Amino acid sequence: MIRVKRIVTATLAVLTLAAVAPELAQAQPSARPSANPLSKTADDDRLPPGWRLTGTGAARQLTWTSPEPVPMGDARIEFRAGDRLLGRPVPAQDRRSFHLPLDGTRIGSAADLKVLAGGRRLDAAGTGAGTGRTTPPPTGLAPAAPQPEAPLPANGVDPGVPGPYRTTRGSYTLDPVRLPGLKAPVEMRGTVVGPTNAPGKRPLALFLHGRHYTCFTTTGEDGGEWPCKPGALPVPSQDGYLRAQQLLASQGYVTVSIAANGINGQDGVLDDGGAQARSSLVRQHLARWAQWAAKRSGAPAAVRAVAPADPSRVLLVGHSRGGEGVNRAALDSLYAPPADQDGYHGPVRWNIRGTVLIGPTVFGQNPAPDVPSLTVLPGCDGDVSDLQGEIYVDGTRGVSRGAALHSAVYMVGANHNFFNSEWTPGQSKAPADDDFASDDTPDRVCAPGTKTRLTATRQQTAGATYIAAAARLFVAGDDRVRPLLDGSGRRAPSADPARVLSHAVGAHRTPAFLPGPGLAVSGGRVCAQVDPDPARVCLPPDTTGASPHFAAWEAAKEPGRDAVAMRWSRAGSPVAVRLARPVSLAGSEALALRVIVPPNTTGTQLDVTLVDASGHRATLGRARVDGLPGTGRTASYWARELRVPLSATARAGLDLKRITALELTPRTKSGQAWLMDASGWKPGTPAVHAPALPRVDIGRLTVEEGDSGTRTYRVPVRVSGHGSGQVRLFVPQPGTENVTVRTVTVRPGGHDIDVPVVVRGNTRYGYDLAQDAFVKAVRGAVVGSHRGGVTARNDDPMPTVTATPVADHVVEGQPLTWRFSLSAAADADVMAEFALLPVGKGAELSTLDVTPQWLKDTFDASPTPARPLSKVVDGPSLVVAVPAGQVSTEASVPTVKDGLKEPVESLRARLITYDSTWEPHPGPEFTGTVRDAS
Repeated sequence: MIRVKRIVTATLAVLTLAAVAPELAQAQPSARPSANPLSKTADDDRLPPGWRLTGTGAARQLTWTSPEPVPMGDARIEFRAGDRLLGRPVPAQDRRSFHLPLDGTRIGSAADLKVLAGGRRLDAAGTGAGTGRTTPPPTGLAPAAPQPEAPLPANGVDPGVPGPYRTTRGSYTLDPVRLPGLKAPVEMRGTVVGPTNAPGKRPLALFLHGRHYTCFTTTGEDGGEWPCKPGALPVPSQDGYLRAQQLLASQGYVTVSIAANGINGQDGVLDDGGAQARSSLVRQHLARWAQWAAKRSGAPAAVRAVAPADPSRVLLVGHSRGGEGVNRAALDSLYAPPADQDGYHGPVRWNIRGTVLIGPTVFGQNPAPDVPSLTVLPGCDGDVSDLQGEIYVDGTRGVSRGAALHSAVYMVGANHNFFNSEWTPGQSKAPADDDFASDDTPDRVCAPGTKTRLTATRQQTAGATYIAAAARLFVAGDDRVRPLLDGSGRRAPSADPARVLSHAVGAHRTPAFLPGPGLAVSGGRVCAQVDPDPARVCLPPDTTGASPHFAAWEAAKEPGRDAVAMRWSRAGSPVAVRLARPVSLAGSEALALRVIVPPNTTGTQLDVTLVDASGHRATLGRARVDGLPGTGRTASYWARELRVPLSATARAGLDLKRITALELTPRTKSGQAWLMDASGWKPGTPAVHAPALPRVDIGRLTVEEGDSGTRTYRVPVRVSGHGSGQVRLFVPQPGTENVTVRTVTVRPGGHDIDVPVVVRGNTRYGYDLAQDAFVKAVRGAVVGSHRGGVTARNDDPMPTVTATPVADHVVEGQPLTWRFSLSAAADADVMAEFALLPVGKGAELSTLDVTPQWLKDTFDASPTPARPLSKVVDGPSLVVAVPAGQVSTEASVPTVKDGLKEPVESLRARLITYDSTWEPHPGPEFTGTVRDAS
């Protein structure tokens, strides 16, 4: 999980709103499907602890402050109202305060506000926020199974066995490159491991790490800046996959793992979370390897020390955001991205045969449909904990020809970080931790030491084994390893004791039953994977645990993603799924079904029957399915692949060319299940030839708001490639909870997607405003940049802030008060700080001299033990906000009458203001004095 460390810092209860630039907050504009309106007159007392609304109208901003810093991770922080995504805030530098401009949108019920990261709840309204426990106690699930299932049969070929070749290791550093949207150049550094005695040109495997801390010091500090500050070193995340590199190199692969700290330190300002930048970096390295393959003498020494690489046989391996990056690189290598969005502009002189995506993000939900893929889902992922990478499988269905195999393997007991040894405590050079933290309440499945949790070494060994399996299948074409990846129920002994399960789509499957509006269902219902309506959604909001298949995206309600929900209270009640028109399963050997059952359940049995257009029926057999180990903190509602042979259809006289219905009849007395899909299956891995498809990219247009009048702009959309296809267009309506959704047929060079945006000018300082649009591929098209819009940039100067005393010499019991004034009114709150400083001479006002409630509200501190106010916490500061539309406000320090005879006591403070780039500027000092009341 994104774990909140127990470090209580200075302004615990103070909203340091001035620490983030509004233009940065608008660089990740919010998707605005909002819930039931919250009154614009609502004050902070109506909000849950840690939340605050500031500003009015278009400058309205929502802020959440964590009691402790939120570590840097791969999952994005999201603000939601119930299940509805409000937007993705930008963190302040202290990683405690998170800010989301609402652009005039009303956000919904205050009670429904929550902060999520990869499906995990972080805010104070969640149980135990700030203690590492970010979800409610695990209730509503069957107890975690005390004994795992019997081990799967061993596969005939074990890809985890080292090969015969000697290996060597080296590294190279090239000139850094500049990538669109990033201010600082990005490093070009690679760690090479390859065979020294393998004959001929060897296939190339390129690894890309995910988003992690970028810099560290030898004293144990870490940070996310780039470039690193003096005295700090880059975190060597690229060295974290040496176990997998060594295994592949022994088997004859040249491998390189590349550094991406320069992207990790800057991707917070990018709409796509850095996917395009990572793709550009990958292709920059591939271009160098293609050059070195053609002219080996020009290669770095580390490259010349290993066997020559063959760029026509490339496997890409990406971890976390690196997974999304290599998926985009595979897509970009087939369908060129817009030049102004891309950081590589040369020819494509390589062929990507497949990808391995480890605990990946999929913010765009735009998988490359015609590049074979293996997605590793870590069952104890505490960072990308919703296991959204399942969309790299599910999201390819129906988009293209379907010949590419897309596999998901669920690795029980694996966390997110330990696949990279440089993110693993005890192995890393920089500080590292376990992303799945149990803290005070050990998790029954994922706490270290439980039977189901993997140690770091076992997890890394299992990861290397399945990376090698993908290399052997996708690159070497060895179909003997396919049963490890395609749901055939085999295991690789080298990965023992890890329990690794698989399912897949594509390859030699014939799609037959894909839930959606075109299916007629009796005995069950078609449910929506993503929908705020509890009556329609597959998993109700109060479900304990989550499903990777139902990972949320940009919209609260997403058409086109469905399943068939089944619930029964007695055996023998069939669920029938009928097609609108017959489908042919001729040539298939079996029917493959992907079925979810609740975690920790065992022994669910279903009879599987097919019906043809003439009404003939054939019961294929009985399938048994068990749930995965799970708790309220895991995404364990994951589909198991069930396979029943079609041999019974011949005996029953069934016409496999005209199948019209599927019946699932429970043989257990009660239960629950969800059908994801059913397909005809036969063995083998077909050759994949990517068709010519149109590609859609949404851009972002930034304009000046102007001083007056209105102007109409259009969201930039580019359609390139060949042919025509369909995408689904989502356009949030500002100021409402509505999102307009429509399916659009697109053609290269056309203007089929048209989203006008009206911008109104003014002469008052305010925040940048944005109108967004986003798309997803439906059929016969691919999507690169899925999100963009029009941003109207504030072009008015920020007012200056001055402070004057109102009551700075008072008797005890009276408040010290200062007035903070603006040079002009603004459409946004204008912030300043009053930093408390030690008093040079005389007595300083102490924690016993002010009201306890003020002390609690301001610093989350208690009066005792007595201490000077300048030391109440580390670096205390009062944050002052002049509300939007007003020109002044007052701030007070309430004192108490203690009846003690004391000398005059003082408070010393410095005004700190911020310019339009949100750089702090120290101002004048002020002193207040308090004397005895007698």
